[in-house]
Amino acid sequence: MEEKIFTPEEQKRVFANYKKLTRLLGDRLLPDDIDGIKAAVNDAFASEVIVRDKFGFNPFLSALETAVCLCELLSADRNMAVAVLLTSLTTNGCSEDVLRNRWGDDVCKLVIGLGKVTILYNKSASVETENFRNLLLTFAQDIRVIMIMIVDRLRMLRAINHHSADNLVRETAFEANYLYAPLAHRLGLYAIKSEIEDMSLKYTNREIYSRIAHDLNQTKAKRDAYIADFIAPLKKKLQAEGLKFEIKGRTKSIYSIWNKMKKQHNTIADIYDLFAIRIVIDCELEREKPECWLAYSVVTDMYRPNPGRLKDWLSIPKSNGYESLHITVYGPEEKWVEVQIRTRRMDTIAEKGLAAHWKYKGIKSEGNLDAWMNNVRDILEAGQNGPMELMRNFKMDVYSKEVFVFTPRGDLYKLPQGATLLDFAFNIHTRIGIQCVGGRVNGRSRKLNYKLQSGDTVEIFTSPQQEPSTDWLSIVVTSKARNKIRSVLKEARNKSAEFGKELLQRRFKNRKLDYDEANVSRLVSHLGYKDAIGFFSALGNEEIDINNVVDTYADISGRQQRVDEPGERVSASEYMLQPTTDDAVTSDAGGDVIVIGDDIKGINYKLSKCCNPIFGDDVFGFISSEGVIKIHRCDCPNAEHIRTRYSSRLIRTRWSGTNGGGSRFMATLRVIGNDDIGIVTNITSIINKEKSVYLRSISIDSNDGLFHGFISVGITDKTALNQLIKKIGTVKGVKNVQRDK
Repeated sequence: MEEKIFTPEEQKRVFANYKKLTRLLGDRLLPDDIDGIKAAVNDAFASEVIVRDKFGFNPFLSALETAVCLCELLSADRNMAVAVLLTSLTTNGCSEDVLRNRWGDDVCKLVIGLGKVTILYNKSASVETENFRNLLLTFAQDIRVIMIMIVDRLRMLRAINHHSADNLVRETAFEANYLYAPLAHRLGLYAIKSEIEDMSLKYTNREIYSRIAHDLNQTKAKRDAYIADFIAPLKKKLQAEGLKFEIKGRTKSIYSIWNKMKKQHNTIADIYDLFAIRIVIDCELEREKPECWLAYSVVTDMYRPNPGRLKDWLSIPKSNGYESLHITVYGPEEKWVEVQIRTRRMDTIAEKGLAAHWKYKGIKSEGNLDAWMNNVRDILEAGQNGPMELMRNFKMDVYSKEVFVFTPRGDLYKLPQGATLLDFAFNIHTRIGIQCVGGRVNGRSRKLNYKLQSGDTVEIFTSPQQEPSTDWLSIVVTSKARNKIRSVLKEARNKSAEFGKELLQRRFKNRKLDYDEANVSRLVSHLGYKDAIGFFSALGNEEIDINNVVDTYADISGRQQRVDEPGERVSASEYMLQPTTDDAVTSDAGGDVIVIGDDIKGINYKLSKCCNPIFGDDVFGFISSEGVIKIHRCDCPNAEHIRTRYSSRLIRTRWSGTNGGGSRFMATLRVIGNDDIGIVTNITSIINKEKSVYLRSISIDSNDGLFHGFISVGITDKTALNQLIKKIGTVKGVKNVQRDK
């Protein structure tokens, strides 16, 4: 609504906040900034009308208070504070050119970003709408826009206590807890995060909030006395070690207590880590780690520690810059107490997040921040399943704990807890993830679903013939991997659907049937498919018999005519025929030779699954009905049948290079031997010791003192496979080992 811009009370608050803002910014302001800010205030007073926000608040006063909060909570720079202050003026007619000429490009860019957020909020960008995704994308353009909006939401939550618009208050609280608290967490703004969560609980469930707050107040005197008794002897020992420090106790936030009560189904009296002790050490930068570990030894000498709850973010900080040692010790009265040990610099960063890094010269976190922001953009840009699924992925990545793993070269990677070998592959590069067939972790072969642990050294194995499957979605936990897998699967599905549609149209033409979209839609529904893409994809992948489909279509369209179709019938069993003793397939001596291998571009070929050729095998190519060249071994069980029936579609083929470009191929060995204790372990031990080989799967059956089984391995070439066969053959008790066809 429109009304006079300032009430007398609001005028007093404007002048008070103006003085506070200029004092807080201090020497961060440029020489003529004071005059510029004063002019902005005067311009606001000169305006006759203003559009207040949904709570009836004056937008210029709100912006001024947000700028003050930014300086108090985050030590914001001049550009951030000025941009917040000017944002409300741009909505009242201040042009971009005026802003740019007066305040500079950076301030103008921030004002534009904040202006976009304002426009989206005016469109009711709730979490259920597409506008909400656009809001997040606007955030992702500049990290400072996120920080400003977090503080602005906190300022608003403080302002709406006991506001009469109950529904608006609850909506604002829900949004703040759902979006801004996770963002504050990821940026290391833990104090802001806790206050947002507490006030959100207060506005959405005031009864629970009041009950916990009352219980905390009732036990405050007893809790303070316990903290004092815990700290007193500790202070003396820390001082005896020559440490300069501050030591204090803090109570968990109400929201955190409520979460623990829900998880543990306990009352507040049963929560053992209701409070924590924090030791903040004053020391030089180069002495930080030694003095923190010295304090750790003093604490654990006095009180018995719980090793399982040691959290060492001192050796490897969190990706948001958080550094600290957390230990849980058995204190007086048989109570567990959490003790946090950090330096003054670390404490400032823990309180003010990434912004505090800017205060310390030579300490940078931009790399981690940039990596996270890029990940945010990946999540947002790939969000194809609606805003709520988008936010689930987003929050999962934000709140996930971390594991630290290494490459064989010693490069360190951070991944969320529960991340698998496949997640790691996608984290390195999308192509590596798509072609991943397994890996070696700490020298042992592991499958795609192996869950990584901190300290693991991981080597990824790839194969150009590998293709993602829907099962992979249940293996990965990172949004980046999940989105890339979905993208590849969708692309493959669309490609198969395109081929399936073309195949069907050709068959219709051969049968002299008209392709009618309405009848095809009836056909799709009749065969039980949800959509045409799924149906055509099934055709392209040979999951359904195209001849039966054509017959069904003819029945549906009312055509009874049957015309014999020339050519072969395509089916999934095209190659699965009786074995033959022929060991070669011939073609015209003067024909072209297709050269395959890792370095070959533009040739669409696949290794046939009926004989699993590997580098070094004598091979030939067969041009399948979909135009893909399928590579078979010359001693393939189906070679004779293919040569006899499809001789015109054969093509001479050979491998390129000398070692297959380092790619690994799948090969299966058939092993027979005595069912002795340890024989299988001895076989797998030989495989694990081979650098060019990794174990993919093993299947063993035993009967009457003998075992027989199949071992699937990834291997570089035929020479390596023959050497492996020889080595397995030397294992005591092994009677026969050969390559399975």
